[in-house]
Formats: sequence, C-alpha cells, structure tokens
Amino acid sequence: MYDEDIREELFFFLEEHFGKSRIIEEKVIGKARADCVLITESAFIGVEIKSDHDSYRRLSSQVKNYNDFFDYNILVVGTKHAHSAKDHVPPFWGIITVEEIEGKPDFYFWRREERNPFRDYAKKGSLLWKDELVSILEKFSYPLYKQKSKKFQFSYLRERISEEVLDREMSKQLLEREYPKEDRVGKSKKRKRVRRKPNLLVSHVLRRKK
Repeated sequence: MYDEDIREELFFFLEEHFGKSRIIEEKVIGKARADCVLITESAFIGVEIKSDHDSYRRLSSQVKNYNDFFDYNILVVGTKHAHSAKDHVPPFWGIITVEEIEGKPDFYFWRREERNPFRDYAKKGSLLWKDELVSILEKFSYPLYKQKSKKFQFSYLRERISEEVLDREMSKQLLEREYPKEDRVGKSKKRKRVRRKPNLLVSHVLRRKK
C-alpha cells in the first residue's frame, strides 16, 4: 500500500486511541517535514509514515528533527518494514504496523510511544503562531509583548508557568487554530469520530512485546 492509501484510515485509528485531537499534515520541522502531527489535549505527537513503497534512506535525519520538536513520536510501517522498524528508531518511539486486509489498511500498535527525552522545548514552542502566544500571555494577565519575538514570548511564559500547564495551553491553541481559507487544504484535519468494529480477521506480522 502507498502512503495515500494509508493516511485517512490511520487518522481515524489515531483519533480512536488518543481521544480529542487534531491532525496537522506536512508540518515543516527544522530541515525536515513531519508527515503529520497529532495534537492531543496535553502533547504534540510526531507521526512518520513509511509505506511498503518507501525506504529508510532519510529516516535517521528525520528522527533527529522529530526528536527536537515533539513530546512523543510514532513510526507507522507497512509489512515490508515491520520486522526491521525497531532497528531504525529509538526505543522510546512508538511503532504501528499496517497491513492490507480485504483491500483496506488495518493497524496495530506493536510498541507504544514513550516520552521523548530529547525534545527541545523552545523548538516545540516555535510551532505556535505569535498571536497564539499572545493569547496565552493574555489569559494569565501577563504583558503581551507584541513587539517582541516569539522566542522572547515563549521564554517569558516558560519562566512563569509550569511545563504541564504550558503544554496544555499550547495544545489548546493548536486544537482551536483556524487557518486562512486559502491555506486550509492539506493543513489540518478535524473529523467526527466514528466508532468502528475491530477487524477480527487480522493476523499481524508482529505482535506487541509483553
């Protein structure tokens, strides 16, 4: 299966597992581009997709960029890459396998994600727009510093708000973000959650470690 055959069903799968969330596609992070970013109520989760038609050629450099920006990271792989996936990402990355069942992709968490110890908090903060940082400053009755840089605004916030609270405030901003009309296609997806019956015919190549 190709990347485009996987994405839509993958997004439903992720939303079923993580609850209230939003997906932003093709987000530039440093020198790379994240296939998608899953915004939950308390975290940013990077998701890299490697279908059976993709290679691991650029993955090592992508991993570094993902680790800089996101609280958690997940690698989604087709059956071709399933056995070797764990050798190409750090042990704290989650791994989801996907295989074709009756013409449709089916997903399985082979390894759950753990908190990324290498995240650069300032780089995560850089994913917010300036007016979103101003909104957080305003909520806590701090000076807005509209003439200052995003870097200054975020540094001011992190010196005064706990990381747990600031994580939730950043997630709230991205969950509610409105893109200009001309930029909406391909940027962000909000979906109605649809409860689907599990596919009882699935026999995945890999089973989750105990």
